Amino acid sequence: MKPLVLLSPLPTSSFSPRGHAPRRASARFPTRLSLHSKTSVADGATPRAEHKPGVFDALFLNLFRSKMVKEVGWDSEKPGYDGLIEVARRLMMKGSNNSDTRDATVRILRSLFPPFLPELYQLLVAPIGEGKVAAVMVARVTVLTCQWLMGKCTVNSVDLPDGTSCESGVFVERCKYLEESKCVGICVNTCKLPTQTFFKDYMGVPLLMEPNFEDYSCQFKFGIHPPRPREDAALKEPCLEICPNAIRRREVTQNTELGCPKA
Repeated sequence: MKPLVLLSPLPTSSFSPRGHAPRRASARFPTRLSLHSKTSVADGATPRAEHKPGVFDALFLNLFRSKMVKEVGWDSEKPGYDGLIEVARRLMMKGSNNSDTRDATVRILRSLFPPFLPELYQLLVAPIGEGKVAAVMVARVTVLTCQWLMGKCTVNSVDLPDGTSCESGVFVERCKYLEESKCVGICVNTCKLPTQTFFKDYMGVPLLMEPNFEDYSCQFKFGIHPPRPREDAALKEPCLEICPNAIRRREVTQNTELGCPKA
């Protein structure tokens, strides 16, 4: 008979079924470390974790692009994601002001859903559990359906105003849409603000999005109301030094102080 080997039990505090504690959303808006990055990769930032395309990613991209093209009335000759970014830039330039751009983007988001689905969600799901159920659900759907647009992202926990926490956050490690567009104006006016408006007004789920223009990460907080515009740190950011619109404007005017007109 072989001798038995006695093993001392592992401390319970060192065990985690996932190997690490889940990321919790920061309560503070991350500050920008450098306003004058010369490259599309922020200094000290880790490279973007590439999302492995799923079977529906091409379908989602083509659907989103077709709705954007219909709103803009123009399409790029470039295929795939590069063409989508060019259409997004045209969307920014089409409106006479930022409000027009945001309204157009809300119309695009609404057109992605079957008729009455957002309204039914707002009526039947949003009231359950003081809104927490709806917030958790849309966070998971966002991760499942939007990584083709934003890059790798995960569900995380956010602190709610009532003092509790909820798995209704989505952390985007390095937003592909921001990194490829290189424009704070595109981020704010064709993504952050209209997305917040869409979820609150048409699905009954408050949303705060906190983009970090230094490392291109973004924190979604479903179930959290955004601050007033004058108190939103993201709206006070100048555009990136590498913004194509800012570069073109400086070249035309020979004024090195000018930035993106839409930021």
